[in-house]
Amino acid sequence: MTVARSEVVAPGVEAYYHCVARCVRRAFLCGLDTRIGRSYEHRKAWIQGRLKDIAAVFGIEVVTYAVMSNHLHVVLRTRPDLVDGWSAEETAGRWLTLFPMERDQEGRPKTPDRSAIEALAGQSDRLAEIRSRLGSVSWFMRCLNEYVARMANREDGGKGRFWEGRFKCQVLLDDSALLACMAYVDLNPIRAGVAETPEQSKYTGIYDRIQARASGAGETWVCPLGGEDQGGRRGVLPFSRDEYLSLVDWTGRGIRLGKRGAIPAELSDILNRLPVNQARWLDTVQGYGGLFYRVVGRMEAMMVMARHLGKRRLGGIRAGETAFSTPWVQESF
Repeated sequence: MTVARSEVVAPGVEAYYHCVARCVRRAFLCGLDTRIGRSYEHRKAWIQGRLKDIAAVFGIEVVTYAVMSNHLHVVLRTRPDLVDGWSAEETAGRWLTLFPMERDQEGRPKTPDRSAIEALAGQSDRLAEIRSRLGSVSWFMRCLNEYVARMANREDGGKGRFWEGRFKCQVLLDDSALLACMAYVDLNPIRAGVAETPEQSKYTGIYDRIQARASGAGETWVCPLGGEDQGGRRGVLPFSRDEYLSLVDWTGRGIRLGKRGAIPAELSDILNRLPVNQARWLDTVQGYGGLFYRVVGRMEAMMVMARHLGKRRLGGIRAGETAFSTPWVQESF
């Protein structure tokens, strides 16, 4: 049954979302337009830079992302607890950083001055609305997509629609869904044949993690893995960075080479921490985009969501049963 995006995006609740924005037909987000021999690769840096900037302002964390030639993927975690913890002045300062009142002669935003912050902080009703927006997935994606569209249209000397419509959004109900979605997003360049390994998949979350590991640094600006980062940030998934990188590297090689060999013992031990059908792991990651719709998760979690939404069933529920259950559990139904 059809589920509206507004039905699955719950304001004020910590949750994970997979968002996809796609360009209108024949428009290039990045990559090489072979029709006219023009490269748009530099736009990937725009998008990554904008993601960093708005992630530092919103109460929303970027778990991973991938920038492709005509679309982009972002996996987000909403953090209402962070938004609730901001003072009135901090909330006002974040908003004025995002929507500056003044710009310099080159059009760059000026740092908000103290008087502007204090004036906005004193407007309680307006501040409540701002808090809501700074925790909103829709506003996050709006601030990303509008910025990119304006930059691209300015560069192309054009006007009008750049994106084919509003972004698509899936809610990820549990760690099993989050892991499969992260691997799918991180491996998009490999699935598309534009990179052979994660190390070559620039402008993805996994590339950032690999570079941080190579430099001996902690986690990057994307959400850390496995517990808390040294900066006090809460991580995602019960895996260390190295364990996740090993799993995705093996998965990417299997997809690229078209091999369906048994998962190595050390990676099997990692996957054992979550309800995942290991025999179907490669198929789940490779076919993720066609298997799931608005809601992704274990069958039990999707059934609970269906009841919450007043639906008899949800699209992709059987895929959730197959992908996120051990074989002996599947046989019991």
